[in-house]
Amino acid sequence: MAGVIIRSSPLEAAAQPLLEALVAEYDSRYGTAGRPGGAWSEILRYPAEVYQPPLGDFLLIVRDGETIAGGAFMSHDDETVELKRIWTRADLRRQGLAQRVVAALEAHAGRLGYTRAYLTTGFRQPEATALYRRLGYRPLFDTAADPTLYRSLPFEKPIGARAGQAGTSPVYPPAASFEAATARVLALKEVQERKVLDRLASRRATAA
Repeated sequence: MAGVIIRSSPLEAAAQPLLEALVAEYDSRYGTAGRPGGAWSEILRYPAEVYQPPLGDFLLIVRDGETIAGGAFMSHDDETVELKRIWTRADLRRQGLAQRVVAALEAHAGRLGYTRAYLTTGFRQPEATALYRRLGYRPLFDTAADPTLYRSLPFEKPIGARAGQAGTSPVYPPAASFEAATARVLALKEVQERKVLDRLASRRATAA
């Protein structure tokens, strides 16, 4: 049985295996030093509403009542969504589940009118980097450079009405050091967070 794709939320019980496994994996790969709360601080960075249509979506693959894979997206603007929380249960990897999740997220985002998918993965996750490249995501970093000089590796892919077209975003040069890369990532996250929260505030005001 392949499992069924369902719409969920970070607040629902079905999503907890995904969130808990991501926290354990991130903390084991990157540690918790200098990150109060560890990976939970990033997992809980945004309100659950940003993962609800039309601003986003949160999908799980459920098989025999168990969550085995999932992922989400949230919008930066009218064009771009950022894919988040892509996960497959450790004992079920390399079976195409992550590819299925990403395809479903791209399709859902395209139906909502978005035309660009953006995502990042960490410099200690080469298998994720390889996955996204296989799925047609264009690296926005110098693939020949030391990945620690980016810390967070960005990708993009045209989707929806622009599916199959070439991406046009500029490639980031490597930073001068890991510390400089960290500072750049933090600054970029602040900008992106403001975009996401501003869109949520606008959506709440419209719905009021």
